[in-house]
Amino acid sequence: MNQSTISHRKIIWILGSLATISPFAIDLYLPAFAQIAKDFGTTSAVISLSVSSYFVGMGIGQILYGPLLDRYGRKKPLYIGLAVFILASIGCMQSWNVPSLVAFRFLQALGGSVAWVGAVTMVRDFFPVEESARIFSLLFLVIGVSPLLAPTIGGFIVTSLGWQAIFIGLAVIATTITSIALVYLPEGHAPDPTISLKPKHMLLTFYEVLRNPQFSKYAFAGAFSFCTLFIYVAGSPIIFMEVFQVSPKVYGGIFALLSVGFIGGGQINILLTRKYTSERIFRAALIGQLIASLVFVLGVWSGWLGLYGVIVMFFICLSCIGLTNPNGNALALAPFTRTVGSASALLGCTQIGVASLVSIGVGLFNAVDALPIVALMALTSIIALTILLAGRESTSSLASSFKS
Repeated sequence: MNQSTISHRKIIWILGSLATISPFAIDLYLPAFAQIAKDFGTTSAVISLSVSSYFVGMGIGQILYGPLLDRYGRKKPLYIGLAVFILASIGCMQSWNVPSLVAFRFLQALGGSVAWVGAVTMVRDFFPVEESARIFSLLFLVIGVSPLLAPTIGGFIVTSLGWQAIFIGLAVIATTITSIALVYLPEGHAPDPTISLKPKHMLLTFYEVLRNPQFSKYAFAGAFSFCTLFIYVAGSPIIFMEVFQVSPKVYGGIFALLSVGFIGGGQINILLTRKYTSERIFRAALIGQLIASLVFVLGVWSGWLGLYGVIVMFFICLSCIGLTNPNGNALALAPFTRTVGSASALLGCTQIGVASLVSIGVGLFNAVDALPIVALMALTSIIALTILLAGRESTSSLASSFKS
């Protein structure tokens, strides 16, 4: 095994670890909903607003960090953002009511979002464009540690130490990953002082990225597809712990099981990209996601689905996202080189922003059963496929480059 292979594997693990920071900040916290709601004298649906505020912070943060990553290189903005995440985690631990928790979670996401957008950006720094979909799938394998372990660990922490200890754990995790990146992660992009940080120039750069028909088509179709994951994250504590009355520990096990669908879809994608184009995989998976979500709505509305049926339908829907997300990301970012940081930021903001705004519906409508949650999933799948089919056909020549 040559040095280059070892180096690339190390980079994938580090980028994957960075990308897990926000998933851990979300997944570790989910089993605490009931305890936090009890302490603050409210409902789990209202506490889900703190998840949505995290999503909003992620979306806004990525827009802020994109130009900084292009101008100052990847590492300095990374360390500053993660320092904010660590301090905000301490603030979350000391929250005294729902508004304070929502605010600190927003700040936590504002800092932690640099880890996600930085990891996505550095995929293009260290790997050629034709490998992007495969590398994103490998990152999802590393990211999969979060939904596999975090809810179970979170359930144990909540039961044993209380919900405040979760945020101590998040600060420790972020500090550890930051230290590893500081020592082992190379600088993937030399600082470019020609990148302007003036608001007008930044907006013009984002506008030029958005004008690219390939970017807009796959960014927005992918964002509405990605909504299913965020709706699931915000709504699953309600469905499993309140509707089906499972304990926090059992919920953690269910969450870990369902994460296998998302991870498995990403790993199947590695095999599929050897034979099919990313464009073809994305389209087929999105159609499958729509069909599954419509069946899910019908099953919940008619009362056909019990606990196990709901688990199966979530598993199928999340598996489809494991296919749409890496291919959508790769296709959206493929046209860019010099401004890939800004493009990655806009892509992440689009995905997280759209998904977070949709997921807020779970809390605002005070959902108390599964029907409104799965109906939101079906609606966003319909919108995603509509955008894909209506988008300008501009990727046929490029898509062929994603074949092995």
